[in-house]
Amino acid sequence: MQLLIGTGNAGKLREFAELLADLPYTVVAPADLGIDEDVAETGATFAENALLKATWYARRSGLLTLADDSGLEVAALNGAPGVYSARFAGPGASDAERNALLLERLRDVPWHARLARFVCCIAIVAPDGRSETVTGVLSGVIERAPRGSGGFGYDPLFYLLDDDATLAEVPAARKNAISHRAQAAAAAREVLRRWMVGDSTATGDRTTGEHRP
Repeated sequence: MQLLIGTGNAGKLREFAELLADLPYTVVAPADLGIDEDVAETGATFAENALLKATWYARRSGLLTLADDSGLEVAALNGAPGVYSARFAGPGASDAERNALLLERLRDVPWHARLARFVCCIAIVAPDGRSETVTGVLSGVIERAPRGSGGFGYDPLFYLLDDDATLAEVPAARKNAISHRAQAAAAAREVLRRWMVGDSTATGDRTTGEHRP
């Protein structure tokens, strides 16, 4: 059975393929099906955007579809960039440009006030319209400069006190065990397993326990 991951982000595709590798699904990307349209993320929350994307891709492909909306919420910025994390520095900006803008916004913010969290909401939608969402959260602190060469996005700035490292510095196996996406994916695996045995009763949005720094 095929499972479409509704994103064109290579980093997300790679992580989801790893996180869902134990399930009897063949993971495919939109590009594998000749789908290259972007879905407008017009929702006000991560859950709304994830559901928008998963629903669109499921209808377009006719496949069981998983899509997420993820982002960084910084306490000192009143939760920004939030759902605008990918567009924080404007359309077409690079990861480095978004990180530079975040550091500029936090330039005068002391270490104790640089608390942040990554949020990942995953929506699973079947071609017949059945849907369910799950959410994972990872807490940390925003570093004063990028550290590490792994990961993508804001990972080089997201510091974990337990590891004395940023998400870009920890081994991939560690990241895949604790990240917001890993937590949401673990919950999504349970949804997919339930659906495989015929129990598709949606339970709304469920938020997994946080890994706190």
